[in-house]
Amino acid sequence: MNETYRAVAEFAQTWGLIYFVGIFLCVLVYALAPSRKSEFEHAARLPLSED
Repeated sequence: MNETYRAVAEFAQTWGLIYFVGIFLCVLVYALAPSRKSEFEHAARLPLSED
């Protein structure tokens, strides 16, 4: 049983790290994409609008 737990924990740690790094890189590419610049600038000005 201890060996099974250790194998599952190692699998989850390794692939969990790879999964979260992949998600982080996708979010980073999305946020820094030049095509999204105007969308983010508009969102940044929303709290200042009088409307």
